[in-house]
Amino acid sequence: MTVAYATEEEAQDYFDGRLNTDAWDDTSASGGDRAKALLTASRAIDRLNFISQQTDEDQDNQFPRGGAEEIPDNIVIACCEETLSLLEGRDPVMEEESLRIVSQTYANVKSAFDPSVAAEHIFNGITSPIAWRYIKPYIRNTTSPEIERV
Repeated sequence: MTVAYATEEEAQDYFDGRLNTDAWDDTSASGGDRAKALLTASRAIDRLNFISQQTDEDQDNQFPRGGAEEIPDNIVIACCEETLSLLEGRDPVMEEESLRIVSQTYANVKSAFDPSVAAEHIFNGITSPIAWRYIKPYIRNTTSPEIERV
């Protein structure tokens, strides 16, 4: 069972030093919504394909990995950033569905999206591009073959 990579207190400490955190600071996001968003962000992170193995095969989350004892700060920050994105109302399902739009017109304004050039973070189920930048160094490169000696 997944547990959040950041507690509400850790997230508050992070957001205290960051601009534009209105969705977190909003009193309507306190309590249950914050905890739910932290857990949802952690679950989204845990669905990714990471380099190396979990430190303990019985641990709840994907991190720590590779024999490390602690969760990397970048993963905690990514969790906080994804949490903020979710509290701002970004929905991973809607973000993914919007990739499929080929053409949309309203009055004189026309939008066209090429789904073959999807934003990498959206394609991987992460709504925040900032969170993705913190996560990406830990992602396994699946485009090149990996050879292991047995």
